[in-house]
Amino acid sequence: MLIKTAQYLQSNINVDKLPKADKPEYAFIGRSNVGKSSLINMLTGNSKLAKVSSTPGKTITINHFIINNEWYLVDLPGYGFAKRSQKDREMWKKMLDAYIMGRQNLVTTFVLVDSRIEPQKIDLEFMANLGENGVPFVIVFTKADKLGSGQLAANIEAYKKRLLEEWEELPTMIVTSSEKKTGRDEVLGLIEKYNKSCNLSRTF
Repeated sequence: MLIKTAQYLQSNINVDKLPKADKPEYAFIGRSNVGKSSLINMLTGNSKLAKVSSTPGKTITINHFIINNEWYLVDLPGYGFAKRSQKDREMWKKMLDAYIMGRQNLVTTFVLVDSRIEPQKIDLEFMANLGENGVPFVIVFTKADKLGSGQLAANIEAYKKRLLEEWEELPTMIVTSSEKKTGRDEVLGLIEKYNKSCNLSRTF
C-alpha cells in the first residue's frame, strides 16, 4: 500500500463524538511506552504525525488520523496508564471498552507488545478480553531491532507457547521495528486486504 496522505483529524474522550463510522478503521494499542507512536509514524511515513514521548502514558485521548482519504488509523491510550490516578485509569478503561466493543467500523485492533520481554499478564488479559468479546486483533511485536535474530525468534516462540495454553488458534502476528521499518509492508498489506474485503461486502 502506498501512503499518499496521512492527516490528523481529531482527538476525543467521548465516543459519541468520534468521526462518522463510514470508513474502515484500524486501532493501535499497547502498554505504555511500547513504541506505538513511533510505529504509527513509521507506517505512515510521517515522523511527526503521532507525538512521540519519553513519558509513558502520554496518549490520553482517542486520536483519529485519516489515511489516503480512505480509512481511519486510530491511536488509542496505552493500557497500564503509568503514573495516573485511579480515577483516570477507570475513566480511560470505560472509554476504551466503549470504543473497542462498540465502534461499528472498527475492522481490527493491532495490539502492540514489546518483543524484548516475556509475556505480560496485562497484555494477555487484554487479548483474552478481545477474544471473549469477538473483537478481531493482530499482535504486533515492536522493537525487534533491539534483539539479535536468534533471541527474537526465541522470544516470539515463547510468546506463542504461552498463548497456546489458553488459545486454540493463534492470532496473526507481525514483527516490527520502527527504526528499520521492519514489518511496514506486512501491516499495511494486511490493512489493504481488509479494506478490499470491506469494500466488496459494503460493510460501511
